[in-house]
Amino acid sequence: MYPRAILKDTLYKKSQQKRRTSPCNYKERIFVLNTQDLTYFENRPGKKPTQKGCIELSHIKCVEIVRSDVPIPCNYKYPFQVAHDSYYLYVFAPNNDCRLKWVRALKEATQCNTLFMKYHPDFWGEGKWRCCHQTDKLATGCSEYYPNGAKPLPPTPDPKHRYIDSEERIVVALRNFNPEEDSDLPLHKDEEYVVVDSSEPNWWTVRDKNGNVGPVPCIYIAEKMSNNIDKFEWYNKDMTRTEAEELLMRENKDGGFMVRDSRHAGVYTVSIFTRASGSDGEKYPLVKHYQIKETEGENVKYYLAEKYVFSSIPELIRYHQHNSAGLITRLRHCVSRNIQYSSRINELSSEKWEIYSEELILSEELGSGQFGLVWKGCWHEKQVAVKTVREGFMSEEEFKEEAHIMMKLSHTKLVQLYGVVTQRSPMYLVFEFMEYGCLTDFLRAKKGCLSQEVLLAMCLDVSEGMAYLESSNFIHRDLAARNCLVSKDHVVKISDFGMTRFVLDDQYTSSFGTKFPVRWSSPEVIRFGKYSSKSDVWSFGVLIWEVYSEGRMPYDNRSNSEVVETLSAGLRLLRPRLCPQSVYELMQWSWKEKPDDRPSFALLLHELACLDQDP
Repeated sequence: MYPRAILKDTLYKKSQQKRRTSPCNYKERIFVLNTQDLTYFENRPGKKPTQKGCIELSHIKCVEIVRSDVPIPCNYKYPFQVAHDSYYLYVFAPNNDCRLKWVRALKEATQCNTLFMKYHPDFWGEGKWRCCHQTDKLATGCSEYYPNGAKPLPPTPDPKHRYIDSEERIVVALRNFNPEEDSDLPLHKDEEYVVVDSSEPNWWTVRDKNGNVGPVPCIYIAEKMSNNIDKFEWYNKDMTRTEAEELLMRENKDGGFMVRDSRHAGVYTVSIFTRASGSDGEKYPLVKHYQIKETEGENVKYYLAEKYVFSSIPELIRYHQHNSAGLITRLRHCVSRNIQYSSRINELSSEKWEIYSEELILSEELGSGQFGLVWKGCWHEKQVAVKTVREGFMSEEEFKEEAHIMMKLSHTKLVQLYGVVTQRSPMYLVFEFMEYGCLTDFLRAKKGCLSQEVLLAMCLDVSEGMAYLESSNFIHRDLAARNCLVSKDHVVKISDFGMTRFVLDDQYTSSFGTKFPVRWSSPEVIRFGKYSSKSDVWSFGVLIWEVYSEGRMPYDNRSNSEVVETLSAGLRLLRPRLCPQSVYELMQWSWKEKPDDRPSFALLLHELACLDQDP
């Protein structure tokens, strides 16, 4: 009797590179999972498929999704891995649903395999594991693998040391999290969880109120804070107003801030330095002082701007580090008489991200923007784009801000950051090289040559990247065709994250006087400086218009002030000649006056994907 087939699909496989000198390639194979083994075949049209490999299920030690930020060179972009014997088989699925279907089926088929192991969550490449940088291909993995999703309890503590550290770390869920993997723990907004393991930089293991344990993404949680502020580096005890102003002026960092004691006992003040000039009549640079106020009643809360109240002062500070929300600028850089180096700078120059300048060869200038220059370069025999700050146009701290954001983001439709050069001035950001450059220029150069399928695929690429940003609590704030790049395979990726912000409540209010791109901006941004994922949706509607207009400037016959008048009158951009009515309806949906009436990126991605599948 033949073994029963469980799953069958056409997927891609990567060569296992059993020898260091083996070439890396990607081949389409028919994969068949049955009750005894995992087999893959080469499809030969008109002939019987040829078996190219077979793995007995009893030999499989690990099946997991591959978490990686490297570009995927084959057509299928969703990798998972099957570890067996001493090898890793990397398989690539066409979409995430297909990948999850295979991972779950393989885990279920191998659940009786009792061997636990550590595995590598990222790829092997260029002579080392990308996740842990070990250079031995047979090196023990760096992450624990638990096939049934239930991690074993930690060893019982030694009674002698049981009460040495009795303080539990509590985190609060910032939003709901629905896991894609069985081993991950779901999160419910505002509920509390106990931290079990925080050694992984991006995923912490926590315990919920029912005793369930599992990993959760760090960007979805925040530590519950008490009102004890003595331990925070931003608190400057016994510092006077004059001393604070002198220190902040000397540091000269836009958004530099500290919390200090006010003249009244038990009251605290936030002092902020800004260089940005506005039209409010004040002289710049200056230091502004905001008293932390308390609400009345038993359940005391704290605020700087009345709409934004918090249970503790640390929570208030953490919020305003991401959102100015009524302040002259957001709290960007902690300043203290005890701090010599910013932790953000230390993170930038960490071993994982630092590239030595002698490894880079710059060849030609690709372009220049308002703030920086972009060069074509070579790094480890790989073409790269090197971005550097233009002296006098952008502070190095703002430049580091963009690098810091890019380190948190990883998606196939976002331009990938390879690393940074911090040990020289000016600092470099090293990105993947996109052969066809800016989307606007590409559309204009190919005018009349791009099919409807290609135009729609470009919009799909951008919506996929923006859906990822939306799900990760990031707002781009400068989405436009000029800030997207095109690869040699005509894949469009989002770039230029200089204005991107991480938000805790899907809302960001810019500082007074902040510049913004009027032609891509929603009414609430123009009137109030209020950004959200829904203001990004408005900008995406304009980007779709740019794509189907083959690179035309939006409202090209109007000035910025006339654009504002046009929007205030309820008028919108007209349907481009090449644009199908169904796509124009999505644009109009993106341009609804009220943000809540606009779709999410997840919904836009779904609608565009349905259009892509229509005959």
